[in-house]
Amino acid sequence: MSTLLPPPGAESVAGRIAIVAAPTEQATEALNRLIAAYGNAPLDEARMVVALGGDGLMLETQHRLLGRNLPVYGMNCGSVGFLMNDFREDGLPERLALAQAAILHPLRMRAFVGQGDPLEALAINEVSLLRETRQAAKVRILIDGKRRLEELVCDGVLVSTPAGSTAYNLSAHGPIVPLGANLLPLTPISAFRPRRWRGALLPAEARVVFEVLEPEKRPVAAVADYTEVRDVRRVEVWEDRGVALTMLFDPDHGLSERIIAEQFTV
Repeated sequence: MSTLLPPPGAESVAGRIAIVAAPTEQATEALNRLIAAYGNAPLDEARMVVALGGDGLMLETQHRLLGRNLPVYGMNCGSVGFLMNDFREDGLPERLALAQAAILHPLRMRAFVGQGDPLEALAINEVSLLRETRQAAKVRILIDGKRRLEELVCDGVLVSTPAGSTAYNLSAHGPIVPLGANLLPLTPISAFRPRRWRGALLPAEARVVFEVLEPEKRPVAAVADYTEVRDVRRVEVWEDRGVALTMLFDPDHGLSERIIAEQFTV
C-alpha cells in the first residue's frame, strides 16, 4: 500500500541529507560529486537518505533503516533501478522537496526449523520457498487457517508485496499489483502439479502458511529478500502493518506510475 505525503521543503533538508552508495565505480564517483556539492550528514542526524545504486541498494538501505522510517530517495547508478529515480547532480534539495512519498509495509516471515524457536525476517520484495536439491518441493498452502491447496509440486512458491510484484514475482509469471490495491500475489515457481494453477491474489490482511511435505527427502529453503533459512518445515507470511518504509519518487515518475507502465512493456 502507498500514501502520498509531502516531504520537507528544500531549505529544511539542506545539510540534513545522508548519502550512501553501492560499492561500484559508478556509484562511488557519483557519491564523491554529491558530497562535494551538498555534504553528507551522519545517518543518525539525517532527515532524508539518498541512495546511489540499483534496487539491491534500496532494499539494503531500507533494511538498515528499519524502525526509523527515514525517507529514502534512490538515484539509479546500477542496472535495473525500478525503485530508483534518474541520476542528476543538480538541484538535489529541490528534487527532494518535490518528491512524492510512497509508504510501504513489508512482509514478515516466520520460519520453523525442527523443534527450535522460529526465525523471523522482513521482506520488502517477497518471501519465497525454494527447493534445495534436484527433488521438486512439495508444499501445502493454507490461507487464514483454511487449506487451499493440499499439495503443490514445484520448484518453489512466493508471496510478494505490491512493490515487489515487478521483481521475482513477475519473472515467475505472477501478476503485477498496483500500489494501494491491498493485494498480495501468491505465485508458484515452475509448478508441476497442479500444472494449470497460476497462483492467486490475496487480500493484504491474509495470513499465508506453507507446510513443507516430505522435508527430509525434499528439503526447502525460505528466503525473505536476502535472509535465507534452510531446511524449513513450516513458514508463515503476513504483511506487517506495524512497520512502515518510505521511498521518495519524482512526481512524474512515481512508483504507482512505474507499476502501471511495466504492464504495457513489450
